[in-house]
Amino acid sequence: MKAVVCTQYGKVEDLKYQDMPDPIAGPGQVVVEVKAAGLNFPDLLLVQGLYQMKPPTPFVPGAECAGIISAVGEGVNRYKTGDKVMAYMMNGAFAQKIAVAQEALVPLPTGMGFDIGAGITTTYATSYYALKQRAKLQPGETLVVLGAAGGVGLAAVELGVAMGAKVIAVASTQEKLDLAAAHGAQMGINYEKEDLKAAIKAATDGKGADVIYDPVGGKYAEPALRGIGWNGRYLVIGFAAGEIPKIPLNLTLLKSASLVGVFWGAWAMRNPAGHVQNMKEIFDMFAQGKIKATVTAHYPMEDFMQGFDDLAQRKAKGKIVLISP
Repeated sequence: MKAVVCTQYGKVEDLKYQDMPDPIAGPGQVVVEVKAAGLNFPDLLLVQGLYQMKPPTPFVPGAECAGIISAVGEGVNRYKTGDKVMAYMMNGAFAQKIAVAQEALVPLPTGMGFDIGAGITTTYATSYYALKQRAKLQPGETLVVLGAAGGVGLAAVELGVAMGAKVIAVASTQEKLDLAAAHGAQMGINYEKEDLKAAIKAATDGKGADVIYDPVGGKYAEPALRGIGWNGRYLVIGFAAGEIPKIPLNLTLLKSASLVGVFWGAWAMRNPAGHVQNMKEIFDMFAQGKIKATVTAHYPMEDFMQGFDDLAQRKAKGKIVLISP
C-alpha cells in the first residue's frame, strides 16, 4: 500500500507519498481499507512538531478516515469484514489501509458518503463539545464564530443554528461570509474591514456576545473578547493565525466572563461514553438535515500537499478530504 509519511518534524514539503507494508490486524483490531481521510489544521501542526502531542517518527499523519473493513483480528466482536465504518485515531489515516482498535470505530450512518464520514468527526465533535459541554449554549443566546468558513468554524455555525442560537459569522472575506450565511449564519462581520469589538456590539444591540468561538487567535482575540457580554463564555479552540494571544485578564473581570479551553481529543479519551453520545446526536442532526457537513475540497491522496497548502495559507473553506484510490 501507499501512505503519506513524516520521517522528521519540520516542513510539510518533506512529507513523502511512498510504499509501506500492509498493516495486519492484531488482537482487538481491524484493518480498514481507507476510502477517504479528513485533513485538519492539527495535522499541519503535527508534522511541523507544533502540536501538543508528538508521535515518534516516522509516522503517518491523519486522525480520521472512513472506509471498509477488510480484515478482523482475534477477539473482534463488534464488526466484520465488509462493514462500512468511520475511524478516529491520533494518526495513520493518510494511507490506503490502516489497522485500528475496534473501539476507535463507529458504523458509517446509512446515507452518509465516505467523504462526509471522513470529515465529520474532528470538526463537528470539536465544535459540539465546545458549544454543548464547555459553553452550555442555550437557545436564544448569541454565538459569535471567528474563522466561520473554516472546518471547525463552519461546523460551529451549523451546530449553533441547530441549537437555537443567533449566529454571527466572522471571517476575512465576503466570499467566506457568504458561505457561512448559506449554512445558517444570520449576520456576518468582515474582521479585515470592520472594528471587531464595535461590530459585535452593534450586532448584539450593545449587549455583547453570550459565546465567542475562536479557532483563530492572534490579533483578533482581544478585540473579540472586548465584544463579549455579561457572563459571556470565550471558547479557546486554537490558533490558526499562528500567534498565541496574550489576554488582559481584567477584561474577564469587568464582564464576569469566562475563558474556556476546548481540547476535545483529550476529553473524548477521558469520557468515551460522552463522546459516543455526542456523535449520536450529531448523526441525528445530519439525518434530520439540521447540519450539512459539507466537504468543499476533494484531493487525491497523492495530492496531499495541495490540501496542506490550503490549510497553511488559510484558504480552506469547509472541510478538505483526501480520497484514496
